[in-house]
Amino acid sequence: MSEFNLQCPLPISQHDTIQLGHGSGGKMMNDLIARLFLWAFENPYLNKRDDQAVVEINGVRLAVSTDSFVVDPIFFPGGDIGELAVYGTVNDVCMSGGRPLFLAASVILEEGFPLADLRRVVESMAAAARRTGVMIVTGDTKVVNKGKGDKIFINTTGIGVVEHPWQISAGLIRPGDLVLLSGSLGDHGIAILSRREGLAFETPVTSDTAPLHELVAAVVQAGGEAVHALRDPTRGGLAATLNEFAATAQVGIRIREDRIPLKPAVAGACEILGLDPLYVANEGKLVAVVAAARAQEVLRVMRAHPLGREAALIGEVVADRPGLVTMQTRLGSWRMVDMLVGEQLPRIC
Repeated sequence: MSEFNLQCPLPISQHDTIQLGHGSGGKMMNDLIARLFLWAFENPYLNKRDDQAVVEINGVRLAVSTDSFVVDPIFFPGGDIGELAVYGTVNDVCMSGGRPLFLAASVILEEGFPLADLRRVVESMAAAARRTGVMIVTGDTKVVNKGKGDKIFINTTGIGVVEHPWQISAGLIRPGDLVLLSGSLGDHGIAILSRREGLAFETPVTSDTAPLHELVAAVVQAGGEAVHALRDPTRGGLAATLNEFAATAQVGIRIREDRIPLKPAVAGACEILGLDPLYVANEGKLVAVVAAARAQEVLRVMRAHPLGREAALIGEVVADRPGLVTMQTRLGSWRMVDMLVGEQLPRIC
């Protein structure tokens, strides 16, 4: 088993070069986005800091999102980089409540990458596109010299149509809203780590990578305008997502540890490795923030869907301590759930 190193990186302002932590989904990445990209590209769509932008053209609302996939290893328990690249962007588009329609895909290949592996990845992308009802309609291919890349990187850009009249955005979260989680945490991150580090657990952990478009459609139909925010807690895990919500809406969020679904195998792996499952990446889960009056109905609908069978009401939005996330532990005490500074598990998606 190779040595497993944790980092303790510093914010962007204390580095002269890009660190792995700048892509973590934690404080370093948020600092980089706020101080460089938002500063340079500032506009009302980007300032919402959702995982997609909803733009209106001639009365039609379109959801647009892009993501790059650099996961290592490219084949892992429960999935591969091909379906991850399709599902990841489809999920970001549908977190607006929109219906994904088209994808663009760019592939960067390292010289020497086996064609058999490329065929396997492409066939996986095609199957994922068919499953989600999207078409991959354009793309690009580049090859870099051996040693100048790492097998294959994929970027996907998605576009969908928003057919309902409501706004779904983190900025709409209000005190009194309830926080729903569609299922157990940490499956994807632990699956990647186990393959990368050669770890074997008594109960194998597989990635939860999955398309969430049908689950989101059911949630939006059940909750309507009461659905204030949706997000898939990928890099940075549940902790990063809730902190982004709290910071954007300037509200406090309180969650309960005993209500958070967690598989025993994932809990055991986190215990052995010293990881907090709140920060471990997921690929087939969503967090919904819903007005209290409709939350139970949305929860019922989530549990009726195969990808939401373990859905739980895990917390509430409060006016106290705006920008902070706190959690009541199983012992009854309270702890702050801060955003990680840097990277707990690099190249996880």
